[in-house]
Amino acid sequence: MLFFKSLPLCLLLLIVDTPSSSATLVPRAVHHAHGAAVKRTKAFARDLRLAFRAVLVDQPPSVNNRVVYCKPGKSNGSGIGSTSGAIPTTLATSPWKLTESHAGNDFFNGWSFFTLPDPTHGIVQFVDEGTARANNLLEVNAQGNAVMRVETTPTVTGNRQSVRITTQSSFNGGLVIMDSVHMPTGCGTWPAFWSNGPNWPAGGEIDIVEGVHDYTNNQATIHTNPGCTLPSTNANNLKISGSVIGGTDCAALTTGNQGCGIRASTSNTFGSGFNANGGGVYAMQWDDAGVAIYFFPAGSAMWPASSCDPFKFFNSHSLIFDTTLCGDWAGGVWSASGIPGQEQSCATRTGFPTCEAFVRASGSSFNEAYWEVKSVKIFQFKG
Repeated sequence: MLFFKSLPLCLLLLIVDTPSSSATLVPRAVHHAHGAAVKRTKAFARDLRLAFRAVLVDQPPSVNNRVVYCKPGKSNGSGIGSTSGAIPTTLATSPWKLTESHAGNDFFNGWSFFTLPDPTHGIVQFVDEGTARANNLLEVNAQGNAVMRVETTPTVTGNRQSVRITTQSSFNGGLVIMDSVHMPTGCGTWPAFWSNGPNWPAGGEIDIVEGVHDYTNNQATIHTNPGCTLPSTNANNLKISGSVIGGTDCAALTTGNQGCGIRASTSNTFGSGFNANGGGVYAMQWDDAGVAIYFFPAGSAMWPASSCDPFKFFNSHSLIFDTTLCGDWAGGVWSASGIPGQEQSCATRTGFPTCEAFVRASGSSFNEAYWEVKSVKIFQFKG
């Protein structure tokens, strides 16, 4: 994940939460937030502003700072790649159309509950909606946020119950905004928010939020058919300050399912660091320029179209939330250390020799293993 100086979280939260009818009543603080946003990533700030049509008030003069990492040239009108043109100072028609929204009491409408065995071999039993609600694993809380938990029964002999949901709709290209105040964390956990196409890996996979155990730095990753690559691992060439993980080959079949990832350079992007910061907003933009992931208050990553055609390697994606336990990744690195947040291995921290033994014996350790999500919105470019 590529990082630049902090873009204020208040900008995106105001954009998400402010109805368009009150666009002219946005408080003075938004001017300051928007000014900071423009200085850091002019084009994407414009896209978000136009998408939500909420912070369309008098703006500061156009600045000439270049956009951090982009593919030069036309980019399907998204604004990525644009480095010129004045910022609108009057109400403009949004180039983005809201096509799907999940928030409040209706959050879980339009999702399917996955109940098959975990494909990543975790020791969880994904349950249906009725079971999840009956067992207090699923709710919309008093704050209007959607909550998805892991079972905390003190000891279990088999698998712990958990929740995995998938949007019933699919999309090809667009802008996805996920606003969350808490994500699962702790030894044994492997949470993710991601999108996936049919016939994996032919339809592609975009891991927007993912990590394991006590990690604090998000790892955004794509998995594809052979032929999709990152053009370089050099941070200067990619114009990133994060770290490329796993090399330039993004093909699942030739990398042992690892794909090509970019690890965030800041510790408030995942797990306990994210939660201590009061959460944040993730955006995934998929257009002719490539696939890009942004984090607010600060961060972004991109897999440019120059070496990975985004409409050849990705199609018909649905969004997914899940929390598995142990499995291929979390179980495989149980005794490992050295990743940000995991300076000491979970084997050492817990005293358990295996992830599976710890998970089955330690229900109270999963009190922090829950998602709390304010909203998920999907936009399509009108074109």
